[in-house]
Amino acid sequence: MNNERVYKMKISDVYPLYIQKALRKGRVKAEVDAVIQWLTGYDEQGLQSQINREADFETFFAEAPQINPNAPKITGVICGVRVEEIEDPLMQKVRWLDKLVDELAKGKPMEKVLRSMPPHQ
Repeated sequence: MNNERVYKMKISDVYPLYIQKALRKGRVKAEVDAVIQWLTGYDEQGLQSQINREADFETFFAEAPQINPNAPKITGVICGVRVEEIEDPLMQKVRWLDKLVDELAKGKPMEKVLRSMPPHQ
């Protein structure tokens, strides 16, 4: 897929798809919001503002208050590509978000999705 096309996708178009995917798997909207907020640093109002003004992914991530410092711990395959090997920083952020929603939909506990499990001693 063309990166530019992905960057210009509106968060307002993709967000309902994230919600639907989670709901189909027994998760709730609040959990989707929590993973988006964890990754981007947006609060509820900030996230809703980006959706309301139909920000594209490029703007959404450029204006994100703070990408979570644990985001590089997001690993695995999404769309046939290992997220930790994506070189384009913006595409990596988009795929991190996809991966988090995917893990949520697959039933992973929130602590694991949000990479908040303490390291094993």
